[in-house]
Amino acid sequence: MAARDVSIRPTHVLLIVIDDLGWADLSCYGSSFYETPRLDALARRGVRFTDAYATSPVCSPTRASILTGRYPARVGITNWIPGNPWGRLVGAPFFHALPRSEVTVAAALRDAGYRTAHIGKWHLGGDGHGPRDFGFDLNVGGCHLGHPPSYFSPYRNPALSDGPDGEYLTDRLTDEALTLLAEHADGGPHDDEPLFLNLWHYAVHTPIQAPADLIEKFRHKAVSLGLDSDAALVEGEAFPCLHKKDQRLIRRIVQSDPAYAAMIENLDINIGRLLDGLAQLGLADDTIILFTSDNGGLSTAEGSPTCNAPLSEGKGWMAEGGNRVCLLAAGAGVTAVGSTCRTAVTSADLMPTMLEAVGVDLPEGVLLDGRSFLPALHGDTLDDTAIFWHYPHYSNQGGTPACAIRSGEHKLIEYFEDSRPELFHLPSDPGEQHNLAPTEPAQCQALHDQLRRWRTNLEAHIPGHNPFYHEMLKGSRPCPDDYGHLPGDD
Repeated sequence: MAARDVSIRPTHVLLIVIDDLGWADLSCYGSSFYETPRLDALARRGVRFTDAYATSPVCSPTRASILTGRYPARVGITNWIPGNPWGRLVGAPFFHALPRSEVTVAAALRDAGYRTAHIGKWHLGGDGHGPRDFGFDLNVGGCHLGHPPSYFSPYRNPALSDGPDGEYLTDRLTDEALTLLAEHADGGPHDDEPLFLNLWHYAVHTPIQAPADLIEKFRHKAVSLGLDSDAALVEGEAFPCLHKKDQRLIRRIVQSDPAYAAMIENLDINIGRLLDGLAQLGLADDTIILFTSDNGGLSTAEGSPTCNAPLSEGKGWMAEGGNRVCLLAAGAGVTAVGSTCRTAVTSADLMPTMLEAVGVDLPEGVLLDGRSFLPALHGDTLDDTAIFWHYPHYSNQGGTPACAIRSGEHKLIEYFEDSRPELFHLPSDPGEQHNLAPTEPAQCQALHDQLRRWRTNLEAHIPGHNPFYHEMLKGSRPCPDDYGHLPGDD
């Protein structure tokens, strides 16, 4: 049989989103400690984006953006659900569930005749706001949970039945995906229907748990490379959020955590199983595959399991380590095989890209912030356009309320505590160590004005002053927890 021309329009869509995967966590993005041969091979089969961004440094806002093609500030979900800690400022209000009025990529594809399935993490609301309420025909594992109570069965997940004791969650979700794919292969009960599979793994979010044999493998590797686990962690400043005011940040400065490395390898193995399954079922030449993360790697708190160097900081920060993520595209319709795209794109671009790739029109009257990056998958030049972030909250990882813009090679961050702008030239300074605001005032002012206009147009909420900050800091007034609840609140 003649080989199929992958330049033709794909039939099926496979979107894989990993939780907390850092930009430098794959070998093809520079990791020398983690091992990701199957994902590296996927990158060689398609397009690797060097400057892809999550629309938020934490999970729920980015997930809402992926589904709707809109910025979190427009959707109204700007923080992880339901957290809203306090510091000098009180975090801005936000929705604690995806509004039912939002039109998702799943709903658009289902209306076009697709069978739609969600497998894995959801974290966009509970009853009445789950995957089945937003265009998905099937849901396996998607609920209110932001992370699994355990990666080993029993899972204690209301949307996923327990497996045999000790079954590993990433393995199980991949099994569920393969079962679903088989239903769309020749002879399957749905072989005449196109499929949208939204596979959102819980890995590699905390708790950092992995199969014991893989952990032992990376313990030996760390020793052989002379990576001292204690020297990899550096104590930093006190947390700016009040519920952690008596704790200090712990930054990881080198990738060396054996358990996290084991989670990465297990994930890579399971992506390989999925790709092999597509090929064995005869679906590989009909499927476009997109792979990304919901925010940067966890590097400054909660065990600090990874390092995002040369980018600074990580999850929960407006710095590059918090927002820049891996993005791979391969499969049907991707003709720029083995190429690299260096134009900035965001997770809001995924919805329009998927719809254009399969020839499905956007529902009438729906306003998107994202734009399709399909031209880059065909080897065409993708025009630069400004991209924005709005995170008016304190994070559990040390970040403070901020918003930002990237335009071309420059990025400007405004910190809400003091309205301070910082300007960086990313190609020469990816670690954002040299603030150019004092030496390039015209560039700083132009980007700052553009950022403020964007924020005003979206009617984005701004965090307010905390009148009790000093009393809370001294301990004379109780501090709210990471959900914004004061002691005694119902």
